[in-house]
Amino acid sequence: MSGATATNASGPSAGGFEYTVKDFWASRPRRPHRGRKVAGVAAAVGNRYGVDPVVVRVALVTATVFGGSGLLLYLLGWLFFPDESDEVGAAEGLIGRGRSSTSKALSLALCVAVFLSASWALTGTGWLDGGGLIGLALLVAAVYLLHRSRGHLRRPVAIPGYQEGPGGTAFAVPLSAQATAPGWDPLGAAPLAWDLPDPNPEPPRQAEPAEPPEPRRRQSRIGVATFGLAVIVGAVGATLTASDVGWFSPAHVIGLMLGVIGIGMVTGAFVHGGRGLIWLALPLSLAGLLLTSLPNDPFRDGFGPVNATPTTAAAVLPEYRTSVGTIDLDLRQLPADAEVRTRVVTGAGTGTVYVPADADVTYTCATTAGAANCLGNERSGLDSGPVTGTDFGADGGPGGAKITLDVSSSMGTAEVLRG
Repeated sequence: MSGATATNASGPSAGGFEYTVKDFWASRPRRPHRGRKVAGVAAAVGNRYGVDPVVVRVALVTATVFGGSGLLLYLLGWLFFPDESDEVGAAEGLIGRGRSSTSKALSLALCVAVFLSASWALTGTGWLDGGGLIGLALLVAAVYLLHRSRGHLRRPVAIPGYQEGPGGTAFAVPLSAQATAPGWDPLGAAPLAWDLPDPNPEPPRQAEPAEPPEPRRRQSRIGVATFGLAVIVGAVGATLTASDVGWFSPAHVIGLMLGVIGIGMVTGAFVHGGRGLIWLALPLSLAGLLLTSLPNDPFRDGFGPVNATPTTAAAVLPEYRTSVGTIDLDLRQLPADAEVRTRVVTGAGTGTVYVPADADVTYTCATTAGAANCLGNERSGLDSGPVTGTDFGADGGPGGAKITLDVSSSMGTAEVLRG
């Protein structure tokens, strides 16, 4: 594999597609011990082609979010890129092609994970239809072009168990099959008798002067500046959201912050800074995905509990809302001839409506993630659909107050109970 130490002067770009693919396999990246975050795949690609590993990580995370191909390629790199101290990758070690420090149990688990991630990325079942195939094509094309332009540089050092073939192509040689020098003379002569002096001895080589250490790069402040700017954008956006200014919402503010962080990370890749920004980008990305998956921006309606016990139809509000908290609406004090219609909406929490025992109730209850329990009609799970129906109460027929309810919760419980 990565035992190739020489190639033609013009590099892999001198060959065609087949040559480039073979040369990539022969000199594929090796996962380093230092600088890795999980398995070292991004660091391996970055070190191999002289690219900041942060850029590789951002590309893989983006491709994972938009279709899942980033996770698939990372797992494939974990399987086929050897550790820098191994002969072969985990997949080859699993079938006995050489020594690998990855255990067989982990290798089998990675194979299963590759299968599952491939079914996710390549079947178009993600939230961005076709994003997996698009992301996979873009990442593979990027690696191909990198190897065409930089494959002849920074080639991994040869390791035991591998020999170099014609044209600089490395191929595997099992350790058991490597030739060893014979410890005896096959002609039966004394071993020292054949040790004749070289008629043209090479002059002794002079030790090359040690290269001076590279000067330490000045630490870039791009990370601190980007973090500060992202906080300012978040604070201004939160103020505008609280003031109900048009377009602004928590999801949009998080998107603006991620945009600032993304620009900072790309800029930092060129000036060797901003590596720690990824730890801010990850939780913000998860929060943004959660907020965009919930309907109607449930966090615009304040916080805390809402309790109401109206005694007349006129006192019943058209809508009761809270972003985080509980709503308890007690309609059991309404007169028998009242006719009311109202909505109860919670972002994260429980919305409960109590109705008289003999009231005629028409209801719709729904949750995005949680449980709905309306007069004995129950449903739970993720986006399980609304529960609807009409219940005439204890008398079993029309009579009493007429109540129409729409109870919903994004994350929590929606329920209608008789008192």
